[in-house]
Amino acid sequence: QVQLVESGGGLVQPGGSLRLSCAASGRTFSSYTVGWFRQAPGKEREFVAVISWNGNNIPDTDSVKGRFTISGDSAKKTVYLQMNSLKPEDTAVYYCAAGEVIIGLRTISSAYRYWGQGTQVTVSS
Repeated sequence: QVQLVESGGGLVQPGGSLRLSCAASGRTFSSYTVGWFRQAPGKEREFVAVISWNGNNIPDTDSVKGRFTISGDSAKKTVYLQMNSLKPEDTAVYYCAAGEVIIGLRTISSAYRYWGQGTQVTVSS
């Protein structure tokens, strides 16, 4: 069992930055994939970024947003999402998710078993 808690969301002006954190309790991340997804009102949940360790200490990362960077510390069971040059369209609830996910399914939300409660990010002047 894995419990995930996101933090770091809030209100930021366009062009600003935020750093989201996802802290896990329970099993380690050493064999897990951890993804960030977001969901805006009236829209489907969409993939943002992912990190996998696959049993070693060298993470494999991917992101659909060039302004966002995912990183993490598997020993500390914490994953971060650094978001720069934020835009109003980045406004959404951001969720982290974890699971034993094969590479080809890492962008698919239904492939993840564990989810956090989400943290709100609002980009507005």
